[in-house]
Amino acid sequence: MFYPLLKHVLLGPLLRLMFRPRIEGLEHVPQTGAAIVAGNHLSFSDHFLMPAIIKRRITFLAKAEYFTGPGIKGRLTAAFFRSAGQIPVDRSGREAGKAAITEGLGVLRKGELLGIYPEGTRSHDGRLYKGKVGVAAMALKARVPVVPCAMIGTFEAQPPGQKLPRLRRVTIRFGEPLDFSRYVGMDNEKAVLRAVTDEIMYAILGLSGQEYVDKYAAVVKAEEAERAAEGAKESRRFPRLPLS
Repeated sequence: MFYPLLKHVLLGPLLRLMFRPRIEGLEHVPQTGAAIVAGNHLSFSDHFLMPAIIKRRITFLAKAEYFTGPGIKGRLTAAFFRSAGQIPVDRSGREAGKAAITEGLGVLRKGELLGIYPEGTRSHDGRLYKGKVGVAAMALKARVPVVPCAMIGTFEAQPPGQKLPRLRRVTIRFGEPLDFSRYVGMDNEKAVLRAVTDEIMYAILGLSGQEYVDKYAAVVKAEEAERAAEGAKESRRFPRLPLS
């Protein structure tokens, strides 16, 4: 019961007022039946903006950290995400990926909409990163279409680390559903899963116009953090001398 209250009364109108979203291609989202909406992920606000403008209920796979935070704030955050119909997903390890697929298939088998960010994490620099194959596995196993979606402007409105979003107009753009019925029965073949995932990411790229990076976002983040740590270590070893 909390979901429609949140969408139509509490949060939805506020988001529309703050971001004044331009909505393009909403007719591509099926009005009935199961489907996956796969989008880029630029901002914390994405979690709420897309559900606010899609007419049907949509369930997202959300990172488990949103449900396990400490203290009163953590409990309130967890209650909020659960009330909004989000499913916690542990993103560490191969078994965690299998659990996420199982949860997603459960949503699709009920004939509902499933939202997923194939990159697996928010982009830290506004670029589009390589997609993980879980979205392909779910699309092929459930035999459902995938609707690509691009969030445009949300990175500038609320980049990583910024708690409160800026008042800025954003665009939410949906593409034509992608049909992968030609791959039915091939959901265990790695090459097929990679090809399907890349096709989905290419469709998102065509809608968003982002720069594409053919590496996983989590890997790039880790590499940059390692370089930053090495740089800090070098600075401590060889401090700059003051100019005379």
